[in-house]
Amino acid sequence: MKSVSTHILDTTFGKPAANVPVLLEKKGESGWEKCGGGMTDADGRIKDLVPAGKLVVGIFRITFDTTAYYNLQAMECFYPEVAVVFQIREPEAHYHVPLLVSPFGYSTYRGS
Repeated sequence: MKSVSTHILDTTFGKPAANVPVLLEKKGESGWEKCGGGMTDADGRIKDLVPAGKLVVGIFRITFDTTAYYNLQAMECFYPEVAVVFQIREPEAHYHVPLLVSPFGYSTYRGS
């Protein structure tokens, strides 16, 4: 399964973070180039950020718009966005990048 997916959990509420705008970019010679994105579903997930057949070796960045999400919760947050940079060495693999978020902190790891 060639894909990049994400799942956002809000530790403030102990539930998925729905309706979070997410952008996926690949680092190119002239900077970052958009290659995917979307909005998290009701379960806080985006199952495939990369169009079919477009996953390649390289350095990628997922940017989560935490301000937009916390505005929907009528809350302020310290981090207006969270950017996670990671490397793809095996484009035939699946890459899952979860995010645990709160208004004043975040954590990420390579999931399965």
